Amino acid sequence: MDIRPVGTSALLIEVDDPLAWFAALDAERAEGRLAVTDIVPGANTVLLDGVASVAALAATLRERPPPPAPAVTEDSLEIPVTFDGPDLGSVAALVGLDPDAVVAAMTTTVLRVAFGGFAPGFAYLTGLPWSVPRLDSPRPRVPAGSVALAAEYAGIYPTASPGGWQLVGRTDTVRFRNDHGKGSDGSQQ
Repeated sequence: MDIRPVGTSALLIEVDDPLAWFAALDAERAEGRLAVTDIVPGANTVLLDGVASVAALAATLRERPPPPAPAVTEDSLEIPVTFDGPDLGSVAALVGLDPDAVVAAMTTTVLRVAFGGFAPGFAYLTGLPWSVPRLDSPRPRVPAGSVALAAEYAGIYPTASPGGWQLVGRTDTVRFRNDHGKGSDGSQQ
């Protein structure tokens, strides 16, 4: 585990299983045993913000064994996807399959939300049987609802934005609403 201070009131810990660390630390916070304001998991890190004593918490964390993996909930959401993305063929070539086999793998694989980021409502999903590179040059605009792959992650763009992920499909399912009740496409929900 690598622990680095971030500013005067935060710690960034680099760990092997950020979801396990997040679950354990969040449970401690809920029980009143950990005084932090925010715990933010990432791909390989957990950020602890609002730390009263950075040095004391860092020393405590260094003494801890890794937590057990968190229990997986049975909650699930099935999202209908049309697999017609402009990068589906190149993704298939990268993973050594034909496009139909990529679609079959994606529709039979249970993906798990690992963490959120990039944009509000964007979930990094894990569980893919392969890893694909990001595009060499990002697109200036990826439409909301685009289903995309990069590295070992899948995701759905919640709003139109620039992006460098490989686009394999699209969905009309609204995944994100702002405070004003509007969906990712701007329509009233």
